[in-house]
Amino acid sequence: MFAKEIYARRRRVLMQKMRDAGADGIILFVGNAEAPAQYKDNCYKWRQDSTWLYYFGLDDPMYAAILDIDADTETVYADDVEIGDIIWMGPQPSVASKAALAGVADSAPYAQVDKAVAAARKAGRNVHYIAPSRYFNKLRLMEMMECDRIESGVSEVLTKAIISMRLIKEIEEISAIDHACNLGVKMHSVARDSIRLGIIEQEIVGKMEGVALAEGWGVSFPTILTQHGETLHNHLHDKVIEPGKLMVIDAGVESNEHYASDFTRTYPTSGKFTSRQRDVYQIVCDCNELAFSITRPGITYREVHLATARKMLEGLSALGLVHGDLDEMVAQGIAGLFQPHGLGHNMGLDVHDMEDLNENWVGYDPDQTRAKQLGLGSLRMARRLRPGHVITDEPGIYFIPALIEKWKEEGTGKDFVNFDKLASYYDFGGIRLEDDVLVTPDGARRLGASRLPIQPDDVEKAMAR
Repeated sequence: MFAKEIYARRRRVLMQKMRDAGADGIILFVGNAEAPAQYKDNCYKWRQDSTWLYYFGLDDPMYAAILDIDADTETVYADDVEIGDIIWMGPQPSVASKAALAGVADSAPYAQVDKAVAAARKAGRNVHYIAPSRYFNKLRLMEMMECDRIESGVSEVLTKAIISMRLIKEIEEISAIDHACNLGVKMHSVARDSIRLGIIEQEIVGKMEGVALAEGWGVSFPTILTQHGETLHNHLHDKVIEPGKLMVIDAGVESNEHYASDFTRTYPTSGKFTSRQRDVYQIVCDCNELAFSITRPGITYREVHLATARKMLEGLSALGLVHGDLDEMVAQGIAGLFQPHGLGHNMGLDVHDMEDLNENWVGYDPDQTRAKQLGLGSLRMARRLRPGHVITDEPGIYFIPALIEKWKEEGTGKDFVNFDKLASYYDFGGIRLEDDVLVTPDGARRLGASRLPIQPDDVEKAMAR
C-alpha cells in the first residue's frame, strides 16, 4: 500500500469532482470476492479490483465502501475474522485497523452495506457505481439495487471522474510502474537467454514466469510466447523450438503493488536473422522508434498510430509488397492487413488500464470517434496526450494467410497490395516490438531503468552471449 494520505486525497478529489459535476447521493464501491476454481475452498489466485485498490489499497476479499457525497463521510464494510477463520489463517488485523491504513475512520460489518444502500434508495438518493468486471460483483449489485440488469444503472459521471484520475499517473504510481518494468526486463532477459533449439516452448515460459513469481505478484496477463506470431494472442506453448523461426515473446510482470509492465520482443530462434527476417524486423523497429520520437503532450495517439502506419507502408513498399501513394494507402487502411491492431493502450493497475470501465471512455477524447478500419479501429488509446499518461508503443507486422486470402478474394486493397509476392510470406509468422512509455512535460521516456535490446544487431549480440 501507499501512505494512507494518498488514498484519502484521492477520495476527496473524487467526491469534489462529483460535486462539481452536480452529482449527489452516495458512491458505492464493491471489492472482489474469492472465486472458486474447482470447488469452494480451491480458488483462483486472489486479485483485488483495481479501482478498489486505487481508492482504498486494501488487498483483501469481501470488502465494500460507501462515500457519501452530501454528508462528506466514508465507511468501509467488512467482517472481522472468527475463530474458524483464525484456525486456518491465524490471527488477523481488525477491519477497523485495516480501514485506518487507507485513511478511513469508520467501519461496519459487511452486511450493513446492503442496509445502507437500501436506506439511500428508500430516501430517493442516487447510488453511483461503476461497471463490475467480476460476476460476483454483478450479483451483489443486482441484489442491492434490486434489478435484473446492472449495466443500465452504471454511473457515467462517476466512471468518467475515476477515468480522469487514473489516466494521469502520480509520482508514486510511476515509481511502481518503473519497478514493474525493471522486473519485466529481467523476465524477458531470462526468456531470451533460454531459447534453445529442440526444447519445448513451455520450458522457457516456466523460467520467465518464475521471475515474476519470485519478485512480484506474477504475470500481468497470460504470457504469449510463440513461433507463430501471425496469431496475435497465441497462448499455446507446446511447440518444439525449430531453426529459422521467429519467436514472439509478449509478457509482463505485475508487481506486488499490482502495477503492470508489458514488453514484446521478437527473436530469431537460430540466434541470427535471415535477410528476409531482418528486412521486415527493421521496419517494425523503425516504427517503434518513430512512435516514441513523436510521442509528446498535445499530439493525439491516433496521430502517432497513423504516422507509424505510414512508416510501415513505406518500408513494405521498398520490399515490393505494396505500391502506390503512401498517404492514400494510410487513408484506405492498407496497414491493417499487416497490423490489424492498434499501436498501443493505457497501462497502470491493469495491463490494459481501466478497459473494464468502458474502452471508448478510457481511450478516446469526447471529440474523437472510433474508426471502423481494420487496425485503426482496434486502437485502444487515441487521446490527446498529457504528461502522466502511461502507454505502450507496440507496432507489428504479421503475415496472416487467411486474412491475406480474404482481402484477395474480396478485392480489398487490390490497387495497392502485391498479393502474388505476399504468397511467399505465408510461412513467415509475425514480428511485434513493444516498450512502455511515460508521457513527460517535454516529451516521453521509456519506463524502467534499462531497455531490452531491440536493434537487430543488438538482439543477435545478446543472443550470442
